Amino acid sequence: MGAVADHDDELTVRDAVSAPGPDGEPRRVTRRFPLFTRDTARPEGGGRAAPRDAPAPARQWPILAVTGLVGLGLLLTALDAFKAGTLLIGIALLAGAAMRWVLPDVGMLAVRSRFTDLVTYGVLGATIALLAMMAQPNPWLELPFLDDTLHFTIRT
Repeated sequence: MGAVADHDDELTVRDAVSAPGPDGEPRRVTRRFPLFTRDTARPEGGGRAAPRDAPAPARQWPILAVTGLVGLGLLLTALDAFKAGTLLIGIALLAGAAMRWVLPDVGMLAVRSRFTDLVTYGVLGATIALLAMMAQPNPWLELPFLDDTLHFTIRT
């Protein structure tokens, strides 16, 4: 037994117990994984980004901002502004990483732990932005070592 009530209605813990169950009594802790998952933990920082009484879109403004910028970038790309569109997509992901780092609660923008989200959004955003700036013809960013690498690997 995990806990026993003594004469003053106080619980005396004899071995490890966890949070109280639905009936209010402490449950015994086991190291075994449950057969069925009943609940999942919300990601760190996954709370509402606005007060509870705010409308649903206002509570999820971080994910809506990132999704809106990505959608605008895809629209620009479809309208033949390839570099500007893909650069906007990269900037949107970098903005998502910045929001995940700075804001305590970002709603549905929080997918995993804060560190994992930062690395994922940051690396993808930086990669997409750099590739957009290096796209041919007339790249906005030229890295000379890439030309040397290309000439070294492809010999005619």
